[in-house]
Amino acid sequence: QVQLVESGGGLVQTGDSLSLSCAASGRPFSWFSMGWFRQAPGKERMFVARITRIGGGIYYSDSVKGRFTISTDNAKATVYLSMNNLKPEDTAVYYCAAALRGSPSSNPSDYGYWGQGTQVTVSS
Repeated sequence: QVQLVESGGGLVQTGDSLSLSCAASGRPFSWFSMGWFRQAPGKERMFVARITRIGGGIYYSDSVKGRFTISTDNAKATVYLSMNNLKPEDTAVYYCAAALRGSPSSNPSDYGYWGQGTQVTVSS
């Protein structure tokens, strides 16, 4: 089994920055591609960013491209999401996810392991 624990959420104002962390344990971190998703109230879970195990490819949703950065620290088995210039529409619960696939898509079904989520609220 893999355990994913997110941290770093909170309440910020429009234009602020925030960083999320997700610590993985239970299996070698190098086995996994990692992703971030978010879910706003009443909406489906949406892809935010991912970094693939094969090739280290990095992908973002159009809505966060240029503002968010995904990165990993393999020594700490941790994936990060750095968020800049936050907007009220970024308000959601953010989830860390892990996939055994070498190059998963943006579809949540490609990811077999999920964290508990961390709330990010951006006030206007």
